[in-house]
Amino acid sequence: MRVNEAPLRVAFQGEPGAFSEEAANRLLGDEAVTLPQPTFEAAFSAMAVGLADALVVPIENSLAGSVLRVYDLLLESDLTIAAETIVPVEMHLISCPGATLAGIRSVESHPMALAQCERMFATHREWARVAAEDTAGSVRRVVESGDRTRAAIAGARAAERHGGAILARNVQDNAGNFTRFLLLADRQEAPQTGDKTTLVLRLAHVPGSLLSALEPFARRGINLLKIESRPIHGCPWEYQFFLDVEAAAGAPIEDALEDLRKNVQSLRVLGCYTAARPAGERMQVASGRIQ
Repeated sequence: MRVNEAPLRVAFQGEPGAFSEEAANRLLGDEAVTLPQPTFEAAFSAMAVGLADALVVPIENSLAGSVLRVYDLLLESDLTIAAETIVPVEMHLISCPGATLAGIRSVESHPMALAQCERMFATHREWARVAAEDTAGSVRRVVESGDRTRAAIAGARAAERHGGAILARNVQDNAGNFTRFLLLADRQEAPQTGDKTTLVLRLAHVPGSLLSALEPFARRGINLLKIESRPIHGCPWEYQFFLDVEAAAGAPIEDALEDLRKNVQSLRVLGCYTAARPAGERMQVASGRIQ
């Protein structure tokens, strides 16, 4: 919580009960005021116009891969990465109170959630699939309808927030389903300390440019955790690269970045923060700053 100030306001994409809201609470505690937004663009705009003090966004799912739109919006913003957490994605079949499995005729959720529950649908071929904007929102609509033939796929938090009844738990095909979330904040509010650094760079469009960019890290024994390429708008078939490296602030990474700047067209450090542990870590917020 804040000291002598209002609670931290954190925006996220989705409706109350979304996995992003759970990530916000894991990072900042239940004292934080969560602000649901309909789209990723609206969530980033909430920060830009001062409606929110921080932003939580999904960046990567262990099964589906990277959330590419978030990468693009992060680059367009001036925000920095303050922290990350990993949330297990446990999908449940949720309906109105009093509904039964035998009575269900349709199931709605985000298309990705529907696709991750193929075994359930193979067992219940009579159930129609209905695509929705998000998981938590599908629960709200099902419960508000009062129609006991409708169900939704979402997390337990969505059932709690919207008064739904869980008919079947853990209906996802793969138990190893996790989503990594980032906490974004203004640079002056985010401590640049930890054991992980994220940066984005543009390379010269010549052979060997990526090898030259990675060599300073290899030479200093800095482990590359992830690399993601995104198109450069206005430059067809040219790309920028996001790198996650296992390195705390200090001489090794600073020396590597100094060498790197000689081999790239542009370089921006998006944040230095503590790598998430599987169970997630709660951040401490004091004196108006994320620490």
